[in-house]
Amino acid sequence: MLRIDNIRFSMEGRPLLDGASAVIPDGHKVGLVGRNGTGKTALFRLIRGELALEAGSIELKRGARIGGVAQEVPGSETSLLDTVLEADQERAALMAEAETATDPTRIADIQSRLADIDAWSAEARAASILKGLGFTHDEQAMPCSTFSGGWRMRVALAGVLFSAPDLLLLDEPTNYLDLEGALWLESYLAKYPYTAITVSHDRGLLNRAVTSILHLEDRKLTLYNGPYDTFAETRAARLAVAEAEAKKQEVRRAHLQSFVDRFRYKASKAVQAQSRLKMIAKMEPITTPAEAALRKFTFPAPEELSPPIVNLESASVGYNGTPVLSKLSLRIDQDDRIALLGKNGEGKSTLSKLLSGKLEAMGGRFTKARKLRIGYFAQHQLDELHADETPIDHLRRASPEETPAKLRARLAGFGLTADQADTVAGRLSGGQKARLSLLLATLDAPHLLILDEPTNHLDMESREALIEALTAYTGAVVLVSHDMHLLSHVADRLWLVNAGRVTPYDGDLESYRRMLLEEPANKPEKTKPKPKPSKPSRADIAELRQAVSTAEARVEKLTDIREKMAGKLADPTMYDAERLSDAEALQKKFAEVEDGLERAEMLWMKALERLEAAGGS
Repeated sequence: MLRIDNIRFSMEGRPLLDGASAVIPDGHKVGLVGRNGTGKTALFRLIRGELALEAGSIELKRGARIGGVAQEVPGSETSLLDTVLEADQERAALMAEAETATDPTRIADIQSRLADIDAWSAEARAASILKGLGFTHDEQAMPCSTFSGGWRMRVALAGVLFSAPDLLLLDEPTNYLDLEGALWLESYLAKYPYTAITVSHDRGLLNRAVTSILHLEDRKLTLYNGPYDTFAETRAARLAVAEAEAKKQEVRRAHLQSFVDRFRYKASKAVQAQSRLKMIAKMEPITTPAEAALRKFTFPAPEELSPPIVNLESASVGYNGTPVLSKLSLRIDQDDRIALLGKNGEGKSTLSKLLSGKLEAMGGRFTKARKLRIGYFAQHQLDELHADETPIDHLRRASPEETPAKLRARLAGFGLTADQADTVAGRLSGGQKARLSLLLATLDAPHLLILDEPTNHLDMESREALIEALTAYTGAVVLVSHDMHLLSHVADRLWLVNAGRVTPYDGDLESYRRMLLEEPANKPEKTKPKPKPSKPSRADIAELRQAVSTAEARVEKLTDIREKMAGKLADPTMYDAERLSDAEALQKKFAEVEDGLERAEMLWMKALERLEAAGGS
């Protein structure tokens, strides 16, 4: 049991928790919800003991293990499977000791404990979890360093799920998962045998994977039984009652104050006026929970174009001459709302880049309406914001002709306040950066809006506001998202990206969900999988070639920088007395560039070796 008793905590002078209490029974699956910035992550850190309480207490049963996804994601040369196996520290220690133990009694104890924790099926369980999160058998044998940060976060998630702690704390776990991985995680959490608390704004997960909602609001915690929809209905009813009572109290207060104002200085009524003043003073204000102002997204409306706005006939697209998607015969009209379905790596982002003009078609015909404007949003664009510039600076660069007042109005239309408009991007929250990126993507009223995981950093209210905005939007929308709630409310057409093709999906989202959960990849394995050598797909080879190309470009860029620096260092005037400090600084930078060039060349060679091993040279 987790007992949170009357805790108080502040961060940087701002109170986050004050008199907050809750009791979570063993085995309960709880969704922790609340607006961004209310202190959900801080509560997790308090439970783990990483932060100190100012008052109150947090109690767990003695010896309970707490687990969560570490901030430092694995990036070593250890294979994915071994990395996950190592996450169960007790098993790893026992297995290591079993290799060297000589005392018969200790050997018996070790073997007994290994049997108790089901150590011999560990590899099969670890492989099953990795498969559910999107890793093939071959990938499970590859080193963690081979994968990008987002994929390594999945490995870290797999590790904590495999270790099966008594209290599992997950903070926005679906942010680095695709739809298939998110659905698998929902199913896994629903069957998790111990206590789990998940911070999430994913309505589908909160409806299907948890049994209670712990709501953090106004520095207090309230536990509601049931999934998110039940919580939302209960809370809405409570808010309605509180608002009605607050209105009644306000009417009563105004009536009493009116009497006081009229007769306060009239001798015959002075006593009655004083009596009413005391009644007003004794009235305890009925306050409703601090609701976020409706955080609207205001998408500008584009003019209407003749259909179709996009048409593909037997088109193909890929990288370095290798197609990832072929025989694309697709049409998009301005009133279309399309969701792209398909497992990670099948080509959803590649199709998005083709439609947005970031990739050229390799074959076939690809025609667009003559005046077509396209808006494109992807998660990586948050990292492309200028950290030392404010939202106003970003908009001024994009629309230099507009007045500051108009720019601020645009920011307000995307829920960015006056203070946030003047805050450098590096200090904005993830949700605020997402709003700014969405604004930049829609600034010129695009006819086609392509959104790749737009909700990752948005809280529940913001996601609902985005749904409303997309519903009212008069342009076409192409969506890639793991948020089933968003897809079900916005998309009216489904395209399945699979095996190098894009085809209409005739079922609905619920049938697609059932299909994914019924696949063998999403069911627990009872025996250790035996990977069979498989020929790399065209998509795999294309990605490897892209990695080689990226590494080679990095080497070329660093070589160019190195040569320019060497030329400056060869200039005798650089070593004049007045420039000596500049020379020293340049020599230091030169050494750093040489070191970076050496690392880049090693990465390039490794990428070439992987490509050759895959038969793609």
